[in-house]
Formats: sequence, structure tokens, C-alpha cells
Amino acid sequence: MQVATIGIDWATYVFQVHGITENVTVVFNRVLRRAQFIPFFEKLEPFLVR
Repeated sequence: MQVATIGIDWATYVFQVHGITENVTVVFNRVLRRAQFIPFFEKLEPFLVR
């Protein structure tokens, strides 16, 4: 599935990342530490961040 929109909630030590398709189907909902943040997004295709 193609991720259309990603929401990010950042805190001091972790990021809550939520990705959905254009049909509002949840693709992922993950908690990432700072060291995991950029490597996670490098693997995804282009998307819209809101």
C-alpha cells in the first residue's frame, strides 16, 4: 500500500508516527526513538507530512 499522509507527534525522547493511505486505511502506527527516525523515513516512498 502507498502511504499518502503521515502524522508525527514528537516528544522529548520518542516520536509517534502514523501513516495512512488515500482511503484512510492505516498502514502503520509506530513509536520511534530519535536514532530510528531518519532511517525509517529513508525507506518510504514520497508522501505528505501534516
